[in-house]
Amino acid sequence: MNVLVTGASRGIGRAVALHLASPGDVVVVNYLQNEAAAEETAAGVRAKGAEARVVQGNVRSEADLKVLARSLESVDVLVHNAAVGALKPYDKLRTSHWDLTLESSLRPFWLLTKLAPLADGAHVIGISSLGSQRYIPGYAAMGESKAGLEALTRQLAVELAPRGIHVNTVCAGLVDTDSLRYLPAGADMKAVADAHTPLGRCGRPDDVAKVVRMLVSPDAGWITGQVIVADGGLSLVGG
Repeated sequence: MNVLVTGASRGIGRAVALHLASPGDVVVVNYLQNEAAAEETAAGVRAKGAEARVVQGNVRSEADLKVLARSLESVDVLVHNAAVGALKPYDKLRTSHWDLTLESSLRPFWLLTKLAPLADGAHVIGISSLGSQRYIPGYAAMGESKAGLEALTRQLAVELAPRGIHVNTVCAGLVDTDSLRYLPAGADMKAVADAHTPLGRCGRPDDVAKVVRMLVSPDAGWITGQVIVADGGLSLVGG
């Protein structure tokens, strides 16, 4: 299986790369700046018997996406996890902040899906968050990009269905990653999630990665165009 994961150097992207790696697979580990972290992910992939290819690239750049798309002769699983953006109230956002967020988190989901040599029967997976559906402080631009990603999931699923390609997105609840530190109320949000999530804790990167692994398994062969919420039940209680 040939796997390509954007933003795979840390957090959810790293967990996804590791959970999808099996003996004989090839996993492309994309990163933006932190080469050392990307090499750590690659080492974990290799420890599972898979080949790891570390590819630096800015998902905002069409030229970089073309290089990334050519890193495999064919792609069986494409996971768009990379997300860079401004976390500010709407009235503090600049046009450049808005463009940065959508160009990093939404546009590549369309463009890389278009550019990558997807095999018939391949899987395309997006990573979203509850900010696509509900208010999160400082999440105006990022929430918009995630909502767009979910809408695009449905569109791509229908357009790619004739080739047997499945397109789904995992909408994660609050996940304890480095990104959480940059949210204005990140520490408070984690405390609320730990206290109010029905399953008793904030999410972990592995929680999301396991859903991705499920969606690319044969058992999920009748699922496409869906946004799968994985949040420990937090959205059910309004935490």
